[in-house]
Amino acid sequence: MRVTLSTMELVEHIDTLRAEGMLLADSAEATGLDAQVPSCPEWTVRDLVRHLGEVHRWAASHVIDARETMSVGNFATYPEDDAQLLDWFREGHAELLQALEVADPEGAFYGFLPGGAKGTRFWARRQAHETTIHRVDAQNVTGLVSPSTTEFAVDGIDEMLHGFLARRPSRLTSAADPYTFVLVCTDDPQAWQVAVNGDGPTTTDDSGEGGTRVYGTAFDLYLLLWNRRPLAGLEVQGPTEGLEHYRAHAYVRWT
Repeated sequence: MRVTLSTMELVEHIDTLRAEGMLLADSAEATGLDAQVPSCPEWTVRDLVRHLGEVHRWAASHVIDARETMSVGNFATYPEDDAQLLDWFREGHAELLQALEVADPEGAFYGFLPGGAKGTRFWARRQAHETTIHRVDAQNVTGLVSPSTTEFAVDGIDEMLHGFLARRPSRLTSAADPYTFVLVCTDDPQAWQVAVNGDGPTTTDDSGEGGTRVYGTAFDLYLLLWNRRPLAGLEVQGPTEGLEHYRAHAYVRWT
């Protein structure tokens, strides 16, 4: 198993989490809670805020208690009164930040992705990306989406391909025919080759040979993997059937 190690420091993930949570809350306040979220079509902004507020509290509980196993069904209850919802979200966001800042940086307690850091470093990284993706969702209401840094987007691609996709069993084993696609950054010397067959996906950190090739900025490729942007607007060389299969099956779940 490849060990996925972020090149970003713990403090960078915490700082990103702080900034992204604030952006999400500000965006929700500006658009209103009733607005539909284009990238999560079944959700309103209200649903988005409720979800992430619960996730932040759930994540904080693992850090505060240094839990050895996943907490199930321990989500906090959001307020029914919309007037209190954003304050409730900001309180949970602040609680998570404080928990990460005071926890042992080298804590090796529970984390749910294979390889890589556990404990404090895992939760800071995971929640920074969780919050960024949902901040993008919130900003998609207006279409004015702020890009992340290239380094952070590369980190997020690594987490998706070597973390979430490395778990078994994989929904990607349902492909009728094996396929390969390569993601090539146009703003960073980084590429990933993803090969999918009946055993699931395998990722190597290189441009590889053959397969469909997709060129874009790290942020665009990051959003593509999270199904937060379409292929349109990116340079694609080769057939798209494999990518379409990936996008239909590689959505994220925790368990």
